[in-house]
Amino acid sequence: MTAFVTAIGPSHFPLRPFWGPSARALLLRTFLPITVAIVAVTGILAHIGGQWNPALASASAVLFASVLVAMVVSRLAARIGGGLDDARLKIQVLNTELARQIEERTRQLVATQHAEARAEQQVRRLAALRMIDLAIAASMDLRITLHVVVDQVVAQLHADAVAVLLLNPHTYVLDYAAGHGFHATAIEHVQFRLGEGLAGRVAQEQRLVAVPDLVSHQEHVARAAALAAEGLVAYHAAPLISKGVVRGVLEVFHRAPFNPDDEWVRFLEALAGQAAIAVDNGMLFEDLQRSHTDLVLAYDSTIEGWSRALDLRDRETEGHSQRVTAMAVRLARALGVPDAELAHIRRGALLHDIGKMGIPDYILRKRSALTDDERETMQRHAVYAYELLSPIAHLRAALEIPYCHHERWDGTGYPRGLAGEQIPLAARIFAVVDVWDALRSHRPYRDAWGKDQALAHIREQSGSHFDPRVVEAFLGIIDALEAMSPDVRTRPGIA
Repeated sequence: MTAFVTAIGPSHFPLRPFWGPSARALLLRTFLPITVAIVAVTGILAHIGGQWNPALASASAVLFASVLVAMVVSRLAARIGGGLDDARLKIQVLNTELARQIEERTRQLVATQHAEARAEQQVRRLAALRMIDLAIAASMDLRITLHVVVDQVVAQLHADAVAVLLLNPHTYVLDYAAGHGFHATAIEHVQFRLGEGLAGRVAQEQRLVAVPDLVSHQEHVARAAALAAEGLVAYHAAPLISKGVVRGVLEVFHRAPFNPDDEWVRFLEALAGQAAIAVDNGMLFEDLQRSHTDLVLAYDSTIEGWSRALDLRDRETEGHSQRVTAMAVRLARALGVPDAELAHIRRGALLHDIGKMGIPDYILRKRSALTDDERETMQRHAVYAYELLSPIAHLRAALEIPYCHHERWDGTGYPRGLAGEQIPLAARIFAVVDVWDALRSHRPYRDAWGKDQALAHIREQSGSHFDPRVVEAFLGIIDALEAMSPDVRTRPGIA
């Protein structure tokens, strides 16, 4: 039948309503044959005995109809029951698949959230390292840089307290340098030698140390009480190592039990590395500053030595260089000269007569008036000073006084005949105090002048020998300048 229907096509089959899986087709295929059978059997029974029996026919029809209905109901129930089982099974499969997909999506969502959280944490930590880099580059003050490091350690490692200890390279003692989160200052006053206490061991062994329970650990006696008072429980510390040299220790404390993961530990080591670079840079800068200061002091000491040597050569002017130097600096400050230039004025004043090293002693110590040739030779000491000092880069800024202090405001001075503001201000300032001290001091060829006589000469030379503005400032502080030379009145011939 199936092959026949398939061959001719369902659309040409005359009993198409009987074909297919639908409930209608099922009822037709089941009920029609039974109905035909009931009619046939009823007819046969009704003619038993050769004559029609209506009562028997009716009873047979009811009986067979009941059987037919029971069979149809049973068939339909079986078919419906099977469909429900199939539907229930399919629903169960769908529920299982849906639960699996939900679980998978949830797992993916959680993994994505964890990945995003880790990415955000990495970005924050990279930003923290960058901030420390900027602090190192922007400031040579080690204290400022260490405070930045400490703040980042607290923020990124969620620490309750942090301390940075620096190793003194001479005494091998760890001293507190910076910290955060401590309630009292007792921690700041504890020192460790290498190998002493937890911090000393970290520095000596150059490795990270973790102590989950400080209470049960044998710590440095002086600090144990301070840590207990702070309520600190967990301890982690990393050495500060730069270029293979231990610079100190970075300590991280928690007031509750804390078990970090490997990523936390690695970031602690990274922060310790940055802190070590900051410490190394700060120490190098401090060493550079110290070396620069020592070099400047050495230069100044050398200059002062040269100045004393010049004074010793000419006993009559002994102490002159020191006096005029002090007065020149005081007068320059009164005229508003910046502090940075005062150092050059001081050096120039000390060396103002260094060119006299090229002047013969018979001219330098002559007690009578100089001849024209001798005066010309004496005036060359300014040029000698320039030739002696100009090759020294450190003293070029101080050349203005040795080279130009004999120039005159009206242009009649030497060696170049400069006039007015062509003359450097430092030389104009020094010219006044140099003449003042010379007039107030004893010379082989004359006695020292009195104060009033010397002041009258200074006023008289304002606008010709001296800059009027400098003279005005000089007269305003003359009493202070006199007080700076307490030995003035003890020199011969002074009234």
